[in-house]
Amino acid sequence: MSITAERKEALIKEHARAEGDTGSPEVQVSILTERISNLTEHFKSHAKDNHSRRGLLMLVNKRRTLLDYLKRKDEGRYTDLIGKLGLRK
Repeated sequence: MSITAERKEALIKEHARAEGDTGSPEVQVSILTERISNLTEHFKSHAKDNHSRRGLLMLVNKRRTLLDYLKRKDEGRYTDLIGKLGLRK
C-alpha cells in the first residue's frame, strides 16, 4: 500500500522545482496521488477494509487542501500539475 523509496525519489525528482526540493505542493501532491492510487488498487481486492478506507479519505482531503492552496497562490502551476497527474479539475 505504501510507495517504495525508489518510487518516492523518482516522484520528487520529476516534480521538484529546484534541487533538493521535497516540500513544494507539487511534490507533496504527486506523492499523495501515488499513495491514493495504490490504496485504490488495494480496495479492489479488500472491499471491507474500513480502517484503510479512513486513511484514504484523509489522504484525499490532504491532497485537495494542497491543490486549493496551489490554485490560490499560482493558478498556472496548479493547471500544469493537474495536467501532469491526470486529475480531473
